[in-house]
Amino acid sequence: MRTTLFALALLSLSSSLAHADNWLHWRGPTGNGTSPTATPPIAWSATQNIKWKVAIPGQGSGSPVIWEDRVFVVTGAPAVDGAGGDLPKLNFDLICLDRETGKELWKRTATTAIPHQGTHSTNNFASASPCTDGTHVYAHFGSRGLYCYTIDGELKWSRTDFEKMTTRNGFGEGSSPTIAGNKILVPWDHEGQSAFYALDKLTGKTIWEVKRDEPTEWSTPLVLEADTGMQVVLNGQNFARSYDLETGKELWRCSGQTNRPVASAVKHKNLVIVGSGFQGSFMAAFKLNGRGDIKGTDSVVWSIDRDTPDIASPLLTNGRVYFYKGKSGVLSCVNAETGETIFAASRIPGIQSTYASPVAAGGHIYLTDRSGTIVVIRDSGELQIVSSNNLGEGVDATPAPVDNQLFVRGANHLFCIANE
Repeated sequence: MRTTLFALALLSLSSSLAHADNWLHWRGPTGNGTSPTATPPIAWSATQNIKWKVAIPGQGSGSPVIWEDRVFVVTGAPAVDGAGGDLPKLNFDLICLDRETGKELWKRTATTAIPHQGTHSTNNFASASPCTDGTHVYAHFGSRGLYCYTIDGELKWSRTDFEKMTTRNGFGEGSSPTIAGNKILVPWDHEGQSAFYALDKLTGKTIWEVKRDEPTEWSTPLVLEADTGMQVVLNGQNFARSYDLETGKELWRCSGQTNRPVASAVKHKNLVIVGSGFQGSFMAAFKLNGRGDIKGTDSVVWSIDRDTPDIASPLLTNGRVYFYKGKSGVLSCVNAETGETIFAASRIPGIQSTYASPVAAGGHIYLTDRSGTIVVIRDSGELQIVSSNNLGEGVDATPAPVDNQLFVRGANHLFCIANE
């Protein structure tokens, strides 16, 4: 009996070590798009190193999130009874898959609705990524609501009472929520009254709400620790801003961003780096201890006015910031502390149009083209291409590296890539 118990204990320990990491949010455990410990494959194809491949009905460009033996993904799938009018009637679904096999463990339809507004031809109605703390998982469908489920699929609460968004040029929605301690942070910038919410993650009740004088933007909040306490930084067309996490009070702001920002911030030591790249170029590093309007002060450590990212967020790894020029595959790398160029804007073969953000794991960086090509380069101060891989379908969602696996949400399937 004792031997059996010992064997079971070893089996349990082995299982927990096999899934030592989690990817709780589309920007990963660091908030910078990196995994400190994952070592996923650096080469694969549609038939090589594919552990499993599962069809996901409907459309969605939200990234998968992973907690231990479960993978979560969202989608907007056509409803059985069809649509009326110009826009489709959709089931807004959260799907939970078994990480080992890809088998569906459960699916919950949060709501069935006809969207009140269209979207850009390259966007969809389920483009926000879910997030989880291991106890609950949160599916954000923008104007269709925010839904909290237990890890086993029990609905705990929902919020569908926010003002419906009217986005710029009908481009659609896409900002993802972020978990921070007992809060879930929800950005709500659009052409109406923009706002930023902190909700109690257990009940959905509003802890604080901040009105924002910002038009539509699609970035995701970044939570970070400063000497004076926890801050949350959110991009904006008028200002990049930081808020006190506990109260929602605005701490500092700085103008300079371009039109309709999408890229989210990254952090390095006591700096936060924010950029945008549509109809202009701007990226800057800000000290966290500034207060008020910090434009033109020493709280702005460095700034760049060329080749900055539009849709894809920058990647920060090992003191280096990697970013695309606009939506292209032209990649730059700068020193995070000084902004000095490490390597100048360089065309990456196979990467032409980018929506997914770069991610880093295992000494490599994964660059994703909308065609489905993923180019792997070394995580170093020199541009060194390691491999070029293609899954056979388009990819707009940011991949998720966890342990020895890479999870990729394609246009039609969710892939688990692992060495055979």
